[in-house]
Amino acid sequence: MKKLLSSITLIAALALSGNLYAQAATTPAAAPDPNAPVMKFEHDTIDYGTIPHNADGYRVFKFTNVGKEPLLISNAHGSCGCTVPTAPTEPIPPGQNSEIKVHYATDRIGAFTKTVTLTSNANPPTKVLVIKGNVLSDPPAATPAATPATPPANTSGH
Repeated sequence: MKKLLSSITLIAALALSGNLYAQAATTPAAAPDPNAPVMKFEHDTIDYGTIPHNADGYRVFKFTNVGKEPLLISNAHGSCGCTVPTAPTEPIPPGQNSEIKVHYATDRIGAFTKTVTLTSNANPPTKVLVIKGNVLSDPPAATPAATPATPPANTSGH
């Protein structure tokens, strides 16, 4: 009898949790704030192209707050330690332009694709930017031209 009661309790609990899950899944998400700030970027991706080893790794993502409220960027995070973003810390008023500066460590050889993730009070609250390119290795060191050997000076006096 205990087994039967335990089984019925378990089935009832599963049915109830499934019903709650179904209700949660069908509840519509809150509508975005129509006055929220909105970041409109000139470009979401910057292609460094093919660059020399240790080249200038700085680039800039330019954007405008096209929303109706001031934009606050709370976090800017690179996908690895070689990608370091710098975001404005002050609020960006509606209609104003600003920029996200990104430094990629070009001491790393080869192709790269990295991301910068921004978190803000904008709609949407998360924005992912991409940098990519290819860093060439240093050219081989030039071999100095062979210089002809100078014959030893005649010291015998002849």
